[in-house]
Amino acid sequence: MCGIVGYVGKKSVVPIIIEGLRRLEYRGYDSAGIAVCGNGGGLEIRRAEGKLRNLEEAIRQKPLEGTYGIGHTRWATHGRPTEENAHPHRDCTGKIVVVHNGIVENYLSLKKKLSEEGHKFTTETDTEIIAHLIEKYSKSSGNGNRVSLEDAVRQAVKQLTGVFAMAVISTDEPNKIVAARNGPPAVIGLGNEEYFVASDVPAILHHTRDIFFLADGDMAVVTPAGVQLTDFDGKPVERKVQHVTWDPILAEKGGFKHFMLKEIYEQPRAVRDTTLGRVSQDTGHIFLEQMEISEAEFRAADKINIIACGTSWHAGQAGKFMIESLARVPVEVDYASEWRYRNPIVEPNTITLVISQSGETADTIAAQREAKAKGSKTLAICNVVGSMITREAAGTIYTHAGPEIGVASTKAFTAQLTALYIFAMYLAQVRGVMAGEQARAAMLELTRIPGKLETILTHDEACDELAKRYQKVHDFLFLGRGIHYPIALEGALKLKEISYIHAEGYPAGEMKHGPNALIDENLPVVVIATRDVNDPDAVLRYEKTISNLKEVKARSGVVIALATEGDEEIKESADHVLYIPAAPEELSPILEIVPLQLLAYHIAVRRGCDVDQPRNLAKSVTVE
Repeated sequence: MCGIVGYVGKKSVVPIIIEGLRRLEYRGYDSAGIAVCGNGGGLEIRRAEGKLRNLEEAIRQKPLEGTYGIGHTRWATHGRPTEENAHPHRDCTGKIVVVHNGIVENYLSLKKKLSEEGHKFTTETDTEIIAHLIEKYSKSSGNGNRVSLEDAVRQAVKQLTGVFAMAVISTDEPNKIVAARNGPPAVIGLGNEEYFVASDVPAILHHTRDIFFLADGDMAVVTPAGVQLTDFDGKPVERKVQHVTWDPILAEKGGFKHFMLKEIYEQPRAVRDTTLGRVSQDTGHIFLEQMEISEAEFRAADKINIIACGTSWHAGQAGKFMIESLARVPVEVDYASEWRYRNPIVEPNTITLVISQSGETADTIAAQREAKAKGSKTLAICNVVGSMITREAAGTIYTHAGPEIGVASTKAFTAQLTALYIFAMYLAQVRGVMAGEQARAAMLELTRIPGKLETILTHDEACDELAKRYQKVHDFLFLGRGIHYPIALEGALKLKEISYIHAEGYPAGEMKHGPNALIDENLPVVVIATRDVNDPDAVLRYEKTISNLKEVKARSGVVIALATEGDEEIKESADHVLYIPAAPEELSPILEIVPLQLLAYHIAVRRGCDVDQPRNLAKSVTVE
């Protein structure tokens, strides 16, 4: 996830773009850059690695001026977070400049083809491909007529596979910005003889309140004379202009009251983006980033060690079930903060998988180094390109959740679960465990998860109603069996983190070994009782969980059941039921956690807690 800002008008462009980027820095802060024209001095670009302040310093040392331009703040996906990989990116001529938010899935094949045609590339990014494609299609047509910038962009975007929002300028066509969208957000701002392009409303809210959003397949040509809007085929389209009344502070959250809620609602996109480019629905084949661990080493692995902290550890616990079930490889899961202090035994053919949203968690880094010192190659699942853990790993499966601002992790967790499922399928693939038709069916189910998440989010009000009823209780108990137990742990953690209510996750089968003593009419018990009717083992676990649920009811406990759509029988034994769509057992955790996140969120809000910045916690634990 990156941030884009563009401006055409009579004012000095640099302060406008820098201010806009500052309001979008939550979208990415690996690097930033700006391209400016209109001062009679041609095109000028400034770029800097790291946060926006580094770009501001570069501009202070070497000022630039203009009346139109584009800017970008980057969340790195393809290519390291270096100055050379910072946007904007140019073509071979240096006349065409592009900023981009998204992922070009077929960039390697396009790069190869363009290279064969004589194009020279200077970065590792997928975005540079776009600039060269536009250059290619900008060349004169057969009749000698010059191709307009918008027509060249129109031809270029049709070659792209993936998702994108982009803004393009060319010195050959002054005072013009061409913007296009397919997936990531893009908004056009309408001012007085000035016009704006941005990834999100906060970037331009201080300049205009009149905006419209581009839809997928829209292209906008922005000039001082106005905005011309078409689809990718050149047919005119219309979009309704909206007058924004948001408070600027709220607008930074996309209209959501809290970043946490915004990030909960971003989970369908996070899962989709983590999947993009990694799976083939036609064959079921898994594609992972190039890494130093060979397929032969994955085939020879006798064990997978998973090491993580907090929410990432819960993801690892669910990953254990996925890997053992799908790939039939033994898995051991440890807290990073504990593992290295017990002088762990690492066998020769052990691969260590470290999981971290930030990639900078001190305990996880230390555990990773311990594993490497004991001869184990390490694989990372991480959300931040170029972070310490990724630099020290032999390979990384990046999650594409985008920056997560709320301290309580939500979308990063579901993206981690998605990455773990993909990894489990990859292991099954390279070890010859899963047949082709079975793999194709599994990948098809994975692609359906984002849509099912969107369905769950439409039931937000049911979670709020439960929150209203149970906001004043002092304790919660969360129960689950098998792969659902880690989700019980994560549900309890979310509630603890942001509402300050004591909550405990527990294996449902262990209730008779102590927790039954806690049950009374004042204790809400959240029971994860979903089922995969196509899996006999899952059905058996479900039946056992129903028995646990009835035990709670027999002792006057309050039961909140999380169940699969169509399960009407569970209503007989539960006080409240939250439904999720049916899914295979190994994918169900991605769906199950969302109602629990929403329940925790609404309880915290009703208790007046600081949801985004809960007391005594930080987003990334970089010290022990």
